Amino acid sequence: MEKTHIYLMPGLAAGPEIFENLELSKDVYELHYLKWKTPLALEESISNYAMRMTEDIKHEKPVLIGVSFGGIMVQEMSKFIDTEKNIIISSVKSKNELPKHFKIASKSKIYKLFPTKIITNFEDYAKFFVGKSLEKKAKTYKKYLSVRGKSYLKWSIHNVVNWNQEKASKNVVHIHGTNDNIFPIKNIKNFIEIKNGNHSMILIKAKEISKIIDKTLTC
Repeated sequence: MEKTHIYLMPGLAAGPEIFENLELSKDVYELHYLKWKTPLALEESISNYAMRMTEDIKHEKPVLIGVSFGGIMVQEMSKFIDTEKNIIISSVKSKNELPKHFKIASKSKIYKLFPTKIITNFEDYAKFFVGKSLEKKAKTYKKYLSVRGKSYLKWSIHNVVNWNQEKASKNVVHIHGTNDNIFPIKNIKNFIEIKNGNHSMILIKAKEISKIIDKTLTC
């Protein structure tokens, strides 16, 4: 039996380590871990970046799975390649699902005023961009937020805040936690609920998420 190829895109500032707790059969699935690239410039469009990311896709009609900003990225990537399924976790499907303060930040451009040290210092980064729940567990989760290049982080924050997709893409399965403090559930529509799941649930609810992924791909 030919295996299903799954490409995994981590969240903002995260590396492939965030997927280490997933439990997906090696007999059925072959996992490929994508890594964030350095933007060509702060002005590089998310569309162009996504097109460059597809250069790392080596199989036809793969499954793309993305967490948080990685979920946004796989949706952008799927505009350039045919995919079997796009699964997003702790993410959003359009600009309408972004929280109000993201929209305010986009209009006011206030996010540009954050000093560089807030972006590059892990503890401050956790507080401002990942949320209080992760800040408290900074020592435990520090290894998961390993991508800290200044230009990459500035580019990423700009593109999360200013993502302009009007409607949800077709072929998207959305898994979301009821306690997500970055993308609150009140703004999210058409999703599979993870009870008490927070924004970092890919780490602590991996078994439950794995079952949903498997069910989605085998039904």
